[in-house]
Amino acid sequence: MEARDILIRPLITERTTQLMAEGKYVFVVAKAANKIEIAKAVAEIFNVKVEKVNTVNVLGKTKRMGRNVGKRADYKKAIVKLAAGSSIELFEA
Repeated sequence: MEARDILIRPLITERTTQLMAEGKYVFVVAKAANKIEIAKAVAEIFNVKVEKVNTVNVLGKTKRMGRNVGKRADYKKAIVKLAAGSSIELFEA
């Protein structure tokens, strides 16, 4: 997989904006990607030094409306910690 196929989109919530102060950035990534591939993709796309990667498989919620039942999609997210002094300008704006 190429770097652009691994990183799907950044995940921006209240919690992730608080993590940015610690130098941690959160991305939704491809389910088949591993930590090494994720670290290489972030380093290649944003030209930063990655210190650590944690991954989480998130299960989609079951949503019910009467007898109609649906489910949100499952996804994988990665919490990427950058080396001291590094930052991603995309999130700073």
